[in-house]
Amino acid sequence: MQSSVRVGIVGATGAVGVELLELLERRNFPVGELRLLASARSAGRRVAFRGEELEVRETREAELAGLDYLFLCAGAEQSRTLGPLGVKAGAVVIDNSSAFRMDPEVPLVVPEVNPEALRGHGGLIANPNCSTAITLMGLAPLHEAFGLEWMICSTYQAVSGAGAGGMEELTAGVEAWQRGEEGPREVFPHPIAFNLLPHVDRFEPGGYTREEHKMRDESRKILGLEGLPVSCTCVRVPVFRAHAISVTANFREPVDRETARAAVAAFPGAQLIDEPEANRYPLPLEVSGEMDCAVGRIRVDEALPNGLSLWVVGDQLWKGAALNALQIAETLEAQADAAGVTAARHSSSD
Repeated sequence: MQSSVRVGIVGATGAVGVELLELLERRNFPVGELRLLASARSAGRRVAFRGEELEVRETREAELAGLDYLFLCAGAEQSRTLGPLGVKAGAVVIDNSSAFRMDPEVPLVVPEVNPEALRGHGGLIANPNCSTAITLMGLAPLHEAFGLEWMICSTYQAVSGAGAGGMEELTAGVEAWQRGEEGPREVFPHPIAFNLLPHVDRFEPGGYTREEHKMRDESRKILGLEGLPVSCTCVRVPVFRAHAISVTANFREPVDRETARAAVAAFPGAQLIDEPEANRYPLPLEVSGEMDCAVGRIRVDEALPNGLSLWVVGDQLWKGAALNALQIAETLEAQADAAGVTAARHSSSD
């Protein structure tokens, strides 16, 4: 890696920005300069990083100059404006929002799954939706082993997916329940404490939600399987920060449980936890704050000719957002080291 990388984070005081800051330190990313950017409301706050206190600045175009990497963690509307400005200023922009994911000119990347998509990027790279990234950490090794034909997923999505406000609303809802009161419904359309909401993002024509279509469209792009049949039901659950996904998939080749388990166990970033006889399977409480996604309940599906069913759990704020974004930058640095060039100057012209 470069010895000194200039990094900017837009949305540095939000849920994903805070986690990214922690991961930059924990994973020893070679930060030489760090600019923490946020709204005018958050400007002036001081944040600890590697033993120093850094001041949060208001996000302005002038703050983008001279950066090697710009992480956008503040939502699609800002990303549509700041993404092109960051690229113009010379940075590699890694966007956590949905703004550019389906743009055919923008790579959509889970580094363990499709790192080759980063080669020849044009300066702007999209981070997948949280549930998509976590699901593919369990499904990609099975696709490599057997050849994916179609999949059906049900997600159990933590409130962290709605940002810091979602986590606060769950806490407030539990406290309200203890008082015998109904919980708030400001972030979610119904009380979330002790409840399940089959409603993540807005509903679209046909009855699916936008979140469910993200799973379909993003999986196709990341796996390179145009037209892959995907059906998904996304459910918000009263869990703080780890998403869980139940996946049933059919494959081109005959499947068996032991080959499937071995493929998952060997896949970087996936941890096999699959001992049902000992009541060991992935749990959101145990996966929260962990780098790897956990995969278990792997079994040959009895209703399909070449089917497998499995259970995947991952930290939404990490692999579902901040960690995957940082891994994209780490992968670029590693690719650049191998090529003997500077990662942040890679472009489609290289």
